[in-house]
Amino acid sequence: MALVLVIDDEKAMRDLLRRTLEEAGHQVMLATNGREGVQRYRQRRADLIVTDIIMPDQEGVETILALMRDDPQARIIAISGGGRAHYMAPLELAGKHGARRTLEKPFRKTDFLAAVEAVLTESQTPVLAAVEAVLTESQTPPMGEEEAP
Repeated sequence: MALVLVIDDEKAMRDLLRRTLEEAGHQVMLATNGREGVQRYRQRRADLIVTDIIMPDQEGVETILALMRDDPQARIIAISGGGRAHYMAPLELAGKHGARRTLEKPFRKTDFLAAVEAVLTESQTPVLAAVEAVLTESQTPPMGEEEAP
């Protein structure tokens, strides 16, 4: 199946995600923080990255930005724990900067695997889809204007 890079500072969460992904048939690489995760991705490109948001050394949004700079095609799922009021803003920010899905901890195994499969089967990044839409739009005459014969 796919090679998945899991970046999380909590060992218990890394182990849980690793087991879940391996049981689903995926290979897994692990990193304990964002800086290490970016280095591992540069050494061996994964098909999918799952990154925590709140981490020491280099937090998740910084990590997503670094990964997207290196590879605009990177497929990323951002995860974060804690109360909604404190952690939803970073998850929303992660989504705006390249995470294709976000999940608030704790989440169900089925929800996590559904997000993994959805991201792995997407054919285009949101950025490419937006570029394609702009290109298509620029080839279409504005409403109310007719093409010259």
